[in-house]
Amino acid sequence: MYKIVVADDEEELRRAIIRKIDWESIGFEVVGEAENGAEALDLVEKTEPDLLLTDIRMPFISGLELARQVREVRPYTQIAFLSGYDDFSYAQEAIRYNIISYLLKPISMAELTENLINIKEKLDSIFKEFSETRKNEVSMSEFLLPLMLDFSQTDSSPEREARLRAQAVAGGFIGKEADNIRFNVISMRFKDKDGTNRTEFSHVHAVNSILRKYVKYSTFFFGDKIVAVLAATPNSFDKYLHIIFDEIIQSTERILKLECTIGVGRSTPFLCGLYEAYKDSVNAMEYAKEGAEGRIRYISDEEPFSGMDIDSVMKLVTTIEGKIKTGTQAEVTDCLRKVFSALEERKATKKETDFFLVELFSGVCRILYSSAPEPDAKIIKSDGFMQQMEFLDSELSEAEEHFISFCVNAMNIIAEKKSKSSMDICEHAIDYIEKNYSDADLSLMKASTDIGVSPNYLSVLIKKKTGRSFIDYLTFTRMENAKHLLLDTAMKIREISEACGYNDQHYFSYCFKKYEGLSPNMLRQRASENSGSR
Repeated sequence: MYKIVVADDEEELRRAIIRKIDWESIGFEVVGEAENGAEALDLVEKTEPDLLLTDIRMPFISGLELARQVREVRPYTQIAFLSGYDDFSYAQEAIRYNIISYLLKPISMAELTENLINIKEKLDSIFKEFSETRKNEVSMSEFLLPLMLDFSQTDSSPEREARLRAQAVAGGFIGKEADNIRFNVISMRFKDKDGTNRTEFSHVHAVNSILRKYVKYSTFFFGDKIVAVLAATPNSFDKYLHIIFDEIIQSTERILKLECTIGVGRSTPFLCGLYEAYKDSVNAMEYAKEGAEGRIRYISDEEPFSGMDIDSVMKLVTTIEGKIKTGTQAEVTDCLRKVFSALEERKATKKETDFFLVELFSGVCRILYSSAPEPDAKIIKSDGFMQQMEFLDSELSEAEEHFISFCVNAMNIIAEKKSKSSMDICEHAIDYIEKNYSDADLSLMKASTDIGVSPNYLSVLIKKKTGRSFIDYLTFTRMENAKHLLLDTAMKIREISEACGYNDQHYFSYCFKKYEGLSPNMLRQRASENSGSR
């Protein structure tokens, strides 16, 4: 059942629409009605409807301005315009705001019902498009590309890997019985004899014409190189991988008259491992030198795996950094305990341990300076143990306790600074509204731009601080200042209206009566009567 708000200044038509249409039978529930644009905007914010059915010509806030403001506070809500004005320019402008339908008056209830049924079908389609997993239409490029490029992916849990495999199966990248499948990433560049990069999008098709004969694949053009994700069994990789590379290189030379260099990453049994595989392939390609003997490079040949490779360490450090930024003290401590326990169990060499500790120390120092403005560096400066890097000569257990203390202290500093920063921004926002409420064009977007934060963040901060949305707090500020001007000055209502950010005196009076329960004139009159009776 979709929620709908009906807005029209013609009360008789509005009431007829609400009473005469069998809303439930066509899949709608009326959650509010409005007689003007201001009331409609307020209802949209409060009731969060799926659809707003509104006249395009409305008092106080026009339908088009209403559409703009609705998009700012509730962009999910779809809008259907109901208008007596067969004006193509209105329809054109309506399209800019993703209007779902444009209906012309006069319209019978039967016609409106038919149109609403069509609108419901559009809403159904939007819901289906957003929520449905279509097994035969999963885009492998959209699926695999983030896995290759997102270095911040730290969740390599079995549960996540299972979800990723299910998606890969749904997209046809691997089969259902794919327990033995491994993945690899290769990077390629095509150059002329002068060494100039000639890689083009058309080369993707050329590479694919070879890959499809041997393995499952998905290929990407990255501007200066082509990257392919390969999926096959270990036996197939052993059997075909070198053949694939030779065929690509030989075909490139013979047909395209170009030279191809190929970098090969380490194969991985995990889709979660594609980021490391991609980075390996790019690094391997950089090792390629002029001459046929150097055009195919495996990262495993150039950087033999030592059990604790650089990528694994960096991913581990990234995980710990994430806990420090957003986790709890217990989570940070537990994560570090597990890491040190693993180092001890696998009997990590001193070189491996030192590398991890230095990277972790560097990472924590970095986020101290990046996650909080003007961070307190006392934790680093006053810590002689860290400052002199003496932990490199200490026992692993001693380094463990010191790092836990160091990381927990860093986490507390970051949390404190973030809290103070958000309060500073919130105070700035409140002050900004107090100083600019008279601007009729003041909006959440304008305020966020001037303050220098995102609209979403600013909205959350104001709600947390005041218990009101941005629009509600702006209205509150305007109305309170209007009360002061009405009671303590001799300004005319029109002047007060403009001073409080309302260009339309009637709109101001409407908003004031809704807020205070009295019209501006009545408030003044009662205040004068009370003053005279004393």
